[in-house]
Amino acid sequence: MKIPKLDYPVHTLDNRLFLPAGKLLTSEALDELIATNKGTSYKTLPFLEYGTVYQDILRLLQKPPYHVIFDELKSEIVLNLMKKINFIPPVLESLDYFKENDFYTYRHSLMVFAMSAIMARDLLEKSEGWIIEAMAGSIHDLGKICIPLQILEKSDPLTRTDRSILEHHALAGFVLLSYFLQDRRSFAAWIAREHHERRDGSGYPLGISLRDRMVEIIAACDVYDALLSPRPYRTTPYDNRTALEEIIEMAQRGKLGWDVVQTLVSHNRKDRPHFRECRVSSEKRGTPPADNLYGVIVD
Repeated sequence: MKIPKLDYPVHTLDNRLFLPAGKLLTSEALDELIATNKGTSYKTLPFLEYGTVYQDILRLLQKPPYHVIFDELKSEIVLNLMKKINFIPPVLESLDYFKENDFYTYRHSLMVFAMSAIMARDLLEKSEGWIIEAMAGSIHDLGKICIPLQILEKSDPLTRTDRSILEHHALAGFVLLSYFLQDRRSFAAWIAREHHERRDGSGYPLGISLRDRMVEIIAACDVYDALLSPRPYRTTPYDNRTALEEIIEMAQRGKLGWDVVQTLVSHNRKDRPHFRECRVSSEKRGTPPADNLYGVIVD
C-alpha cells in the first residue's frame, strides 16, 4: 500500500494541531503521534446513554424508508447492540459537534450504524462480541471535524479545491482515531480511512481495492443513507427505489460486492428473503432528484 500524504492539516475540535499538511503518514509518524498520548487514560461511556442518542435513533428508525427495514424485531436487535457499546469522550464530543453544527452528519452516523449492524449479522460469520467491536460505523465520519463548515454546508457546486478538502476527512479520521484509540491498527481507524474505497480501486483516499467485508458493509450503508438524505447540494432526497438502483449499479460496475448489495436490498423487501435468495433487478425505473448537484465540479 502506498504511503498517503496529508494535503491538509489534522486538528482537534479545540484546534490543536496534530499533523501539518504535507506530512507522510508512515507507520513511524503515526506511532510518534500516538506516543504523545500513551499516558492518557480515557473513561469510556455508554453510547446509547449519551445525550439524546437513544431518543434520536429511536425516532429515526421509525421514519420512511427505515420504518420498513427496522420492524420491531430489528429495532430491538440494533438497540440491544448499542447498549453494549462504549465510546471515549473525544468521540462522543464529535457527535455533539455534528449535532449542533452539521445535523446531517450526526443523523447519518446513527443510521449507518443501524444498517451496518443488521447487515453484519447476515454477512459475517463472527460472534456478536466481534460485531460489537467492529461497529465503528457510527464514527466513520469523525474526520469531518477537520472540514470547514462552509464546505460541509455548501449548496452551490463544489470547486476542485472544495472537493479535495472534503475528501480529506477520510485520512483525518484515520489519524484522529489512531491517536485517541492509541492504535493505528484499530478497526475504527481503518474504517474511517477506507469507507470511501471501492472494489475496483476507484475510491479515495488511497485508490486501493476494497476487500474487507465489514468495511464494504459500512461503505454501502454510507452511500445508501447519503442518497436518502436531503443535503445542501440536493434539497430533495432520493426516493428509496432510486437509491437502491444506484447501489445496484455500483455492484454492476464492480464497485461493491453483490452479496453486500443483495443483503441491503433484501432488508427492503416485505417478505424478508435471505440475501442469497434475493433476486435483484437490473432494470432502472427510478428518477434521481432534478436538483442534485452531487459530483458537479466547477473551476
